[in-house]
Amino acid sequence: MTVVVASDLDRTLIYSAAALDLAGPDASAPRLLCVEVYDRKPLSYMTETAAGVLAELTASAVFVPTTTRTREQYGRISLPGRPPAYAICANGGELLVDGESDRAWRAGVERRIGAECAALAEVRAHLVRTADPAWLLKERTAEDLFAYLVVDRSLLPGEWVAELAEWAGSRGWSVSLQGRKLYAVPRPLTKSAAVAEVARRTGATEVLAAGDSLLDADLLLAAGRGWRPGHGELADSGWSAPHVTALETRGVAAGEEILRAFTGAAA
Repeated sequence: MTVVVASDLDRTLIYSAAALDLAGPDASAPRLLCVEVYDRKPLSYMTETAAGVLAELTASAVFVPTTTRTREQYGRISLPGRPPAYAICANGGELLVDGESDRAWRAGVERRIGAECAALAEVRAHLVRTADPAWLLKERTAEDLFAYLVVDRSLLPGEWVAELAEWAGSRGWSVSLQGRKLYAVPRPLTKSAAVAEVARRTGATEVLAAGDSLLDADLLLAAGRGWRPGHGELADSGWSAPHVTALETRGVAAGEEILRAFTGAAA
């Protein structure tokens, strides 16, 4: 039996210092393993216990990191265990096979987006034109597929986000707010489609998944079983599905619990 385990990374399995959400006194905090360095500084962590469970999982299942990160951003991460044969970046726009981009997959993604969605240039121009410099910190595009803004959440008006979502929706795009990043993503660009391709190639009999944001909802719905932590967009919105376990655990402890659940379900 081949089991594919497709998991979001940021705030699902790995956590920045600001997102650890450690509970209890410092003396009882779990030991942490740094799994990402950026600009020669530690950036993302998981507990040492979670690292051990992940190493065990990669030996028994097809573990597929499934992220909205670009290939370059994903390349900064060094996860424990066997190197993944497959990884999904750019929210499904890039399928990596043994670390190399699958060009045929990318070409198919571009055809679907071109047929169903407004152009990236139009969406990016709208973001830049309507964003207020008072709360806009950076604006970026990723892999020539989608756009995102880095914002000051304390100043970001909720009504602006709602208006953007309505504007983008009429053009075939969706909007997701994750931490300090606001994403505008073409609707055909999904993690679930890329995971389905991995399942087809590996002959998987079951797909397990985890994620915390609205961009992970399609992935969770497509999986046979899923888990979401007690934080993030999905938890905040009360999102649920019959086959998705809603954890109460938050922060880095949720990552550990999710990996334990994966290992138990894949056994």
